[in-house]
Amino acid sequence: MSDTPAGTAPRPSAAEDVPEPATDPGRRTAAPAATAATVTAATTHPGESAQQPGETGGGAARPAGRWARRPPAPPGGQRSSWFRVGFGIGLGAILAWLVVHTVLQISALLTLLLLAFFIAVSLEPVVALLCRLGLRRGLSVAAVLVAFAGLLAGFLALVIPPVVAAVNALTDAVPRWRDQLHDHRSTLGRLEDHYHLIEKVQAQLGSGGASAVAGGVLGAGQVVISAVTSTVIVITVTLYVMAALPAIKRFGYRFVPGTRRSRVEMVTEEILSRVGRFMLGNLVTSAIAGAATFVWCEVIGVPYPAALGFFVALMDMVPVIGSTIGGVVVSLVALAVSLPVAVATAGFYIGFRIAEDYLIMPRAMKFAVNVHPVVTVVAVLMGGSLLGIIGGLVAIPAAVALGIVLDEYVFPRTDAS
Repeated sequence: MSDTPAGTAPRPSAAEDVPEPATDPGRRTAAPAATAATVTAATTHPGESAQQPGETGGGAARPAGRWARRPPAPPGGQRSSWFRVGFGIGLGAILAWLVVHTVLQISALLTLLLLAFFIAVSLEPVVALLCRLGLRRGLSVAAVLVAFAGLLAGFLALVIPPVVAAVNALTDAVPRWRDQLHDHRSTLGRLEDHYHLIEKVQAQLGSGGASAVAGGVLGAGQVVISAVTSTVIVITVTLYVMAALPAIKRFGYRFVPGTRRSRVEMVTEEILSRVGRFMLGNLVTSAIAGAATFVWCEVIGVPYPAALGFFVALMDMVPVIGSTIGGVVVSLVALAVSLPVAVATAGFYIGFRIAEDYLIMPRAMKFAVNVHPVVTVVAVLMGGSLLGIIGGLVAIPAAVALGIVLDEYVFPRTDAS
């Protein structure tokens, strides 16, 4: 008995669904074509067409899936893509310009921060030694600050009395010079009669020279204020960095993957140790310069030998130009004794500068940081040309750090390849 409901036509069987093959041998059967179309449609991803409009089903079958030919994009899509690319390039150029402009605007502040960080790293061996002796880090930093203040006070105690004496002598000499200008028999009086110096000075002041002098005084005041502000910034940042240097290092190490962190810590500690030894070598060369100045001034009879020796030792810590400035100042002070003494002092400092640059400092730096003397001289010259005094100061530590990085990461790979 059939299960077909009443009034419903019987459904053809599966055998009846398949069409009869054509008797003509030259005709294609519809079943294989339909089956291929069905397989192709089933393997085609959504949004992709196995057969583009206008193409016939004959010939080799086109690959399906992601290799299927996509329909052409509408005309507006290409213009939108070019617009996005151009907008991205323009926005990136604007952001790059803003970054460069901002860095140039705060370049002076960045230089001061670099100097403060370098001083803090240079004093780290002293702070670490005090910590190993049992002091807390805060007390160790305070002890270093007190020692620095003591050195500054000693320098001022040596320098201020000669400066006060020179100012008092100049103040007492001004009335005497004025009387000599009006005395036609004195040297200054004869110069006044010949060149009319007083009239020229009065004319210069009356024609706007007073405003120029006032502007110069204001400019000098601004320079002094800027120097004091920069000094306060450097000292403050140095103290904060010295107190928080372990925390700063731990924070920086967290940016390194854990598998390589131990090696990075080892390399970083080696660099910091070399920087501390560099500062020690710099102190040694400065002490040699100060001692040589003291001995020369005592032998030749230049006044204030202790103050001048202390001043030269401080200035010698500034690379490239520090020792030159110290030599010029000492030669000018020696001019108060006599011209031959001043000339001899200038010759002494020229010879000492040559010996320091090519004998003392390279050997001290090689002992302290194990850097070749040629690298030391070239690094100081390049750093001074790029960043001035601060560039010359950090040039040798930068060369040391570069050498350590090359030895640890670059040269082993090149040797193994």
